[in-house]
Amino acid sequence: MPCAQPDPAPAETALAALWRAAGLPADALPHASLPGALPVLPSSFQVATAAQASLGAAALAAAELWHLRSGLPRQQVQVDRRHAAVECSAHVLIDGVAPPLWDKLSGLYDCGSAVGAPGHVRLHANFAHHRDAALRVLGLPPGDATPREAVAAALAHWRAEDFEQAVADAGGVAAAARHFGEWDAHPQARVLAGVPPVQIRRLPPPAGSADAPPRSWPALAAGQRPLAGLRVLDLTRILAGPAAARCLAAYGADVLMVNGPRQPNIAAIADMSRGKRSTLLDLDTQAGRATLHRLAADAPVFLQGYRPGALARHGFGAEALAAAYPGLVVASLSAWGETGSWASRRGFDSLVQTATGFNRAEADAAGKATPMAMPVQILDYAAGHLLAFGTQAALWHQATEGGSWQVQVTLAGVAGWLRAMGQDSAGLAAVAPDLAPYLEDSRCGFGHLVHAGAPVGQPASLRALRHAPRFSATPAGLDLPAMPPGSHAPAWEGEAGHSASPCLPAPGRAH
Repeated sequence: MPCAQPDPAPAETALAALWRAAGLPADALPHASLPGALPVLPSSFQVATAAQASLGAAALAAAELWHLRSGLPRQQVQVDRRHAAVECSAHVLIDGVAPPLWDKLSGLYDCGSAVGAPGHVRLHANFAHHRDAALRVLGLPPGDATPREAVAAALAHWRAEDFEQAVADAGGVAAAARHFGEWDAHPQARVLAGVPPVQIRRLPPPAGSADAPPRSWPALAAGQRPLAGLRVLDLTRILAGPAAARCLAAYGADVLMVNGPRQPNIAAIADMSRGKRSTLLDLDTQAGRATLHRLAADAPVFLQGYRPGALARHGFGAEALAAAYPGLVVASLSAWGETGSWASRRGFDSLVQTATGFNRAEADAAGKATPMAMPVQILDYAAGHLLAFGTQAALWHQATEGGSWQVQVTLAGVAGWLRAMGQDSAGLAAVAPDLAPYLEDSRCGFGHLVHAGAPVGQPASLRALRHAPRFSATPAGLDLPAMPPGSHAPAWEGEAGHSASPCLPAPGRAH
């Protein structure tokens, strides 16, 4: 009698489901190895599975594009479970110092005790304008002098959901802590019900126009990475979108990160800029929009993380882009989805965790009354890796079928995907592994983040996490040092004498 086959690892099961839903060749799946099932980080949720499956999907899609482009037999892809989980930890040191990742007012607060409605809310105050919007709602002075204690005292007079709405109306960001059942009853949750974590659709051609034929890709030379010669416009900010573009850079894409000249950033940009060039464009000006159109004309991928409708108002909606540049893949990230009452609402991983019930559920599993965040911003990182996966899946479809394609990922949708993996309180006993084996050193231009008064662009050393997936034929890697916004011209490599060569030494060896 044949022996029973063991159940596949949970990440491999999740990967297979993503792969089938994307319509990619089933013959590729045996070439991915995602071993392991145990928790890696202390959480009752399947954080390691989400990290490993999302990274595995992105890496296997890259390997499938390499197989398609090179005509060579498929290579093997392996993703270590521990490495995948710690890659989502946002660990970064600049000249040996960890730059501040959170504003002093960010975080969880009790609220409502003075009005008979005790609850909890989470503030995200990393950007000054978001911080000041919340302070004005509370009747407190805007600016960085207001202490956390004053915020806590003012919140005692607010019901959680009333404060959440008032801050949103004021242009800020906050989230009321809900239970899963409370989120399930929310109108935005009903909009997202049944929506897959990665949406991929073929865009219709403009009326009276033929559909786009498959794009002609540059031939791969021996040893070139899967996305070599592929240009990616990265109009994303903070973690999830830049993590997607960083994945694509690790697989060989030429990524140009586009920031606005007045957009604030957080210290994590130093980590998220690795492997990319970085430029500035003002889309409120005709010249800025014209330059973006010029760049988009030569980029098979347009990646954006603006709130739904924001870029469309400048003429860069998915349909308009596909009409102007047939064969384009437009990949979009949002917090809450493209439709529904919260579609235009700002959102970050920590807030989505709180609003959708994860912080309450984590605390319940730990037997605690105060909501608990998951150990890493897994929604951001898994969403970024899934966006990279969806982008490459759309590129595969474009190369084999033609057409223009749209990919959509939402933080709230990824939250639903993680929740569906189940919860086990035993995972809270996991001990996070030592990061040292997974770190690598490079040079960067972000010395100003840890040296007071240092000019932007000051050379510094950067220690951050190495990309987890391992390829048998084309090792992944981030070849360009992280540089501040505006360090490079708004041009592709080789255009009008512009070069992608960094002005700092190339990345150093791994540790």
